[in-house]
Amino acid sequence: MNKKILYTVLLLVCGTGLFSSCTKDYLDSSQYFKDRLTEEKVFQSKVYSEEWLANVFEELRGINADVASKGVTPHNFADDMYYGDRDSDYDPSKNELSYNMFRMGEYTEGDKQGTWTQCYRGIRNASTFIHNIYMNTEMSETEIDDYRGQARFARAYLYWLLLRKYGPVPLLPDEGLDYTESYDDLAVPRSTYEDCAEFISSEMLLAAREMEALGMVRGQDGSARPSVGAALATRAKALIYAASPLANGNTSAFAGLLTDDQGTPLLSATYQEEKWAKAAAAARDVIELGIYHLYTVPFQETGDDATVIPPDDHNFSEKTWPAGWANIDPAKSYARVFDGTLPPSGNPELIFTRGNNQDGESIRAMVAHQLPRSATGWNTHGVTQKLVDAYYMNNGADVPGKDKEIGRGDGSERVSGYVTEEDYTAGRYRPLRPGVSLQYANREPRFYASVAFNGSFWSLLNESQERNRNQQVFYYRDNTKGNGFNSSNAYWLRTGFGVKKYVHPSDTYEGGNIDNIVYKPEPAIRYADILLLYAEALNELDGSHSIPSWNGGNYNISRDIAEMQRGIHPVRIRAGVPDYPAGVYNSKEEMRQRLKRERFIELVAEGQRYYDLRRWMDAPVEESLPIYGCNVLMNENERDLFHQPVAVWALETTFADKMWFWPISHSELKRNNRLTQNPGWQYND
Repeated sequence: MNKKILYTVLLLVCGTGLFSSCTKDYLDSSQYFKDRLTEEKVFQSKVYSEEWLANVFEELRGINADVASKGVTPHNFADDMYYGDRDSDYDPSKNELSYNMFRMGEYTEGDKQGTWTQCYRGIRNASTFIHNIYMNTEMSETEIDDYRGQARFARAYLYWLLLRKYGPVPLLPDEGLDYTESYDDLAVPRSTYEDCAEFISSEMLLAAREMEALGMVRGQDGSARPSVGAALATRAKALIYAASPLANGNTSAFAGLLTDDQGTPLLSATYQEEKWAKAAAAARDVIELGIYHLYTVPFQETGDDATVIPPDDHNFSEKTWPAGWANIDPAKSYARVFDGTLPPSGNPELIFTRGNNQDGESIRAMVAHQLPRSATGWNTHGVTQKLVDAYYMNNGADVPGKDKEIGRGDGSERVSGYVTEEDYTAGRYRPLRPGVSLQYANREPRFYASVAFNGSFWSLLNESQERNRNQQVFYYRDNTKGNGFNSSNAYWLRTGFGVKKYVHPSDTYEGGNIDNIVYKPEPAIRYADILLLYAEALNELDGSHSIPSWNGGNYNISRDIAEMQRGIHPVRIRAGVPDYPAGVYNSKEEMRQRLKRERFIELVAEGQRYYDLRRWMDAPVEESLPIYGCNVLMNENERDLFHQPVAVWALETTFADKMWFWPISHSELKRNNRLTQNPGWQYND
């Protein structure tokens, strides 16, 4: 090479920011290439090329996981879920954030910044791979194309993670940078949100075409590697974010302050409906592949043991899957997608996942914090009353008393009374057991698969002592098994509601042994997400748009109710919930609210809610509302008071403009003098 560029073998292990200098430790690349191979030798070898690509995908782990416990990414917790075990023992040296610090915007420019470091390092190394894999002499042209497509996916996905968290970011030149230049000459400004999304879209489209021959479906060994569907799905998500109010027609004061170093606005103030049409077409590309479908458990596998049988709705109840739920168990169908029953390659709705390649703050770690104290769990991850109220009744109606305390009620009152022994023996209110509040009776199946209400049942089959299995767990203050409020420790649920999602019937945390918890493949992108996004994008249209498909065809995209139902029906049917009334489909505004609620329920604990609230620009209202839950100070003798929702004093909420995007670290601002800080955060003055 006559001209040195930034993409060199050395940068496989060197570099932490956009253009950070190498330290002595990073100079030792022998951990990967012992004889300091030249680029030619690396990329001529299949083994070394695979090692390089694997190193790129390493950057998607840890803090870059889409779904993980709060130690690496608290973004999995918003107004739906909370954690309570770091309230009093915040340790800045561990870069930990209590839930209240996170929700109150009390984090700093130095917190949780590994995303920036890992993403740009991975972007540079992926670019090196893309520009050099053609030299490989041990792979066919088809294999080279597939590997290049995987690297291109990784690079675009890393940009996607940056865009989602930080907002518009600098797009590095594809041809690299001359690292002999000064930092001032290397400085790169932030691109607009629209340009970032379009770059991700175009790169994912190219990646899909490069992977088409070998990457339409990955086998078991490659389940954590990207496929054509993963590229197209990420493309759809990026385009829908760019079409959403935050980046499409945003005239807020915050948008006016978010500019590059030349004063150019980074969020578009001009609304363009066509952005929604392009996003809808991208989501339809995934659907038209015909590869993915929602997982279901046949009713004959559960029979009388079915968790909950939906009532007759004179529609879905009379048809078999996929047109109806007559032959499936909705609760188990939903639960097993997440609890580890299915391997990544056996889950038909996982579009992209890191599989079990997760660090210490994995989903298993999250489950350890969800399990009750009587199963040696941490008993500190819970859900809010707002989420509990969002779940429908099994007939599709709202739960009586829904959102009453936050001023959104319809005048109805919450149900009183409890399941009796006679009720239980007669099989009423399944799956509720004696002593459970009737507020939780006759709810939709996803409720029972996701929420650990007071008196819910835990199997805990990996407990070594039989007496500790099959527990009914209550959260009253005087609970003898330690599951209720205790002012002397953190092991109690602040709202009196826990989390069942991701919990396998065998899971326990006995002895603090994580191996007692089944592995949970990460649902980074799931088919239900794409289906709901498709319906959302179509709902926003007034006109008709002709949009090309990914493989050369053409779509006529409009607010077509049948097409919207194509996205909505599978999710509602698998959930065992009746269809929306016709009036909902005929109203754009009503449908918008229903789809937001559907995502709230369907995608809980999947890292979506935090970002959805921001792209919809709903965060200022939704994240500022006080959090309600059960009155956990009450004991069993005061159970009526326990089940009367109160504002939870231990959980704080607010929203400020600075919380739209994560702050950029001072070190990155120093390295790049054209990089502007997100409004509300400090520069390194």
